[in-house]
Amino acid sequence: MGTRRGARQPLIPAHPAVRGRGRVGGGPTLNAASPAMAALLKAVVSASEKAADIARLCRDAEPLFRLLVAEKTGTDRNQRFSHDFKTLADVLIQEVIRHDLGAQFPELRNHIGGEESNEFTNAHGDTVAVRVCGTVGETAALLGSVLHPHREAAELLAAAAHRDAAIGDAALDGVTVSIDPGDVAVWIDPIDSTNEYIVGREDAVPEDGIAPSGLCSALVLIGAYERSSGLPVLGVINEPFHRRHPQTRRWQGRYHWGIAYQDAHVSSLSPPPPPLPPPRVVLSRAEGPGVRDALAPLCGGHLRFAAGAGYKMLCVILGRADAYVLSGGSTFAWDACAPHAILRALGGGVVALGDALRAWREGDTGTPPQLTYNRPAEGAVGAERWANRGGLVAYMHPQHLEAVLEALAAILGIIFTCCLMKGIRSGYEVM
Repeated sequence: MGTRRGARQPLIPAHPAVRGRGRVGGGPTLNAASPAMAALLKAVVSASEKAADIARLCRDAEPLFRLLVAEKTGTDRNQRFSHDFKTLADVLIQEVIRHDLGAQFPELRNHIGGEESNEFTNAHGDTVAVRVCGTVGETAALLGSVLHPHREAAELLAAAAHRDAAIGDAALDGVTVSIDPGDVAVWIDPIDSTNEYIVGREDAVPEDGIAPSGLCSALVLIGAYERSSGLPVLGVINEPFHRRHPQTRRWQGRYHWGIAYQDAHVSSLSPPPPPLPPPRVVLSRAEGPGVRDALAPLCGGHLRFAAGAGYKMLCVILGRADAYVLSGGSTFAWDACAPHAILRALGGGVVALGDALRAWREGDTGTPPQLTYNRPAEGAVGAERWANRGGLVAYMHPQHLEAVLEALAAILGIIFTCCLMKGIRSGYEVM
């Protein structure tokens, strides 16, 4: 099989950012009917379902899956790992989503970005850009040039890439939020928590509904943000490995979606009820001791740990945790955009931890500005251009954000805040 080429910059152009406070809270207020928005949501959900089918196909055929592993190199390598794996499934899923959304909405074609470089070098030394071609046969031939001599594997993947996903969800037809698809851009994380996807553990025991690791944390994330403001406005999280069917033992998935645009906040989920104290906080297993020690008293000593940035934010969305805190800059725009949109739809949000702590220490205890997704970091290269530098906090209820910031600011003090602002990473995310 071929190997992956060096870095490729995301296709998202740098739009001028309008930094401001994202609206938090509010019920489902619908704007004038917008068939385009309903069609975009259905297209994103359909693309996520097709992506989940491909992810399951690669896991179910274990010999095929072993063929699909490729190592990330160059500026695409996530600094969390010495060997950060990338799979052809990652690349193909990303290109399938990009192809399907671009075909239905031509105005999006140059505004769809993702985590993965799509270039491989085959056994003959030729560079192959993985993409979805006009026919199944053409796509199989292209994939075959990467997977040679494994022709059957290429044909299976090509068939999945061209197979339509059936969506029988009447709720999608009822969405009437008014937004022009030409005003948004898209971030894709084809398989978040890739390491857990590769290892494929199914025996991790959840604690309070939060699995510390395992295949359940491998998610498909597709998020759309407003080009002008950078705020996330639409998100879909697909769980390809939600559960096994009790009789067939085949994997069954599920998806969640949310839209937050102007005064409209609609979602496939209902906001979780206000929880009883103490707040429940989930962290990366690699989070530094300073953050753990600061938050443990707030949480009554019951911190929770899990893999995958998307999965930890999903735990907040589903009410299994009240906040997800990350002190390092090891998550990226494609990790956070989709879950952030759903959180906003339900009344929560995601803020930059470093910025929020600085404002807190300066006496500004209002709700910090929401993360935005339209401006790359100055001076960075490759994937680091889109890193969420200075960490983040994902939350459902603003009072939990306030409690987290108060605990961190009071115990860790100015030194920790300054370290965050300088981009010093005290913890690294398991992707």
